[in-house]
Amino acid sequence: MLAALLLAGCGSFDDALYFNWDDRRVVCAQNVDNLDHKLNLTKVVDRMQAAAANRQVYNLYAHVPGAVPGETVSIELLENVLAEAERLHLGFVTYHDMLDHSAPRAGLALSFDDDAVDAWFAMRGMLRQHGARVTFFVTRYHSMSDATKAELFELAGLGHDIQGHGVEHLSAPQYVAEHGLEAYLRDEALPSIDALVADGLPASVFAYPRGERTDEIDRALLEHVDLVRTTAGQCPW
Repeated sequence: MLAALLLAGCGSFDDALYFNWDDRRVVCAQNVDNLDHKLNLTKVVDRMQAAAANRQVYNLYAHVPGAVPGETVSIELLENVLAEAERLHLGFVTYHDMLDHSAPRAGLALSFDDDAVDAWFAMRGMLRQHGARVTFFVTRYHSMSDATKAELFELAGLGHDIQGHGVEHLSAPQYVAEHGLEAYLRDEALPSIDALVADGLPASVFAYPRGERTDEIDRALLEHVDLVRTTAGQCPW
């Protein structure tokens, strides 16, 4: 039964980037960091238009918004994407929203990975201007300062979603190969969810660092979380 749920909706590469409000529990997202090196904005817009036409959710992710060295995606690009979502009447969908299938709708699921909390916090005004709600997949939460955690809590209070991305951002397949599946769950994946929940953030989705996953790890994790998110190149179909 679980295998069928994991594979529900399998199809082309483009198909994998959409969430269809079905029983699929492995969700794939397209990276828009340094977009001009990976894909062009026209392709992103085409996929957004397809999501609008088919009542699907198109999944995008990035890391560090801004315009200085070390930042990975420009605010200008993000504003273009958000403005296009508004023009197409795409709702802004978080990964927590995906757990409720009672109101299927066309949407954009934009997420940011890792631990660049200051940069995420700095763009909160821009997100608010577009009415955008996004998901932040957080790693190394245990080592964040109280001030950094306070920024995350404020983002959550603004309607954004905070979810787990590993204790130390380790490769899931590599850790499993070296230490075993149960050790990966115990040491790296589940504590990144549990720490958020313990602090009052209702996390129940896990994003694999670099999208690295296997079917075996999916099956084990999905005994404990509602969804897992991987990346376009790591989709299981």
